[in-house]
Amino acid sequence: QVQLVESGGGSVQAGGSLRLSCAASGYNFYSSKTCMGWFRQAPGKEREGVASIASDGVTTYTDSAKGRFTISKDNPKNTLYLQMDSLTPTDTAIYSCAARRGSSLPCRIDSEYNFWGQGTQVTVSS
Repeated sequence: QVQLVESGGGSVQAGGSLRLSCAASGYNFYSSKTCMGWFRQAPGKEREGVASIASDGVTTYTDSAKGRFTISKDNPKNTLYLQMDSLTPTDTAIYSCAARRGSSLPCRIDSEYNFWGQGTQVTVSS
């Protein structure tokens, strides 16, 4: 059974940084078919994809995250990360990590993800 647990959320002032972590169990980080992502949902808005990372380390980002956020993973630790810099109040949301079952399809932000964490709150004040 795959379990994803996020941590690292909190409150920060605009311009600050946070690093989110997603500890995974039951998910094989060493598989050549892994695909993981970060998503966020702000109050009153739909969930949106932020970034994705494939098994070979290829990453994709939504436009608002490019140049500010960095997705990475540590295979031995079975952990996914999202480094967020230059945060603005518009980044305030619940952030969740997700993983896709093994597939040969390209890993993208809009891929179909099968497993989700419970989310961690990020609040950016001006």
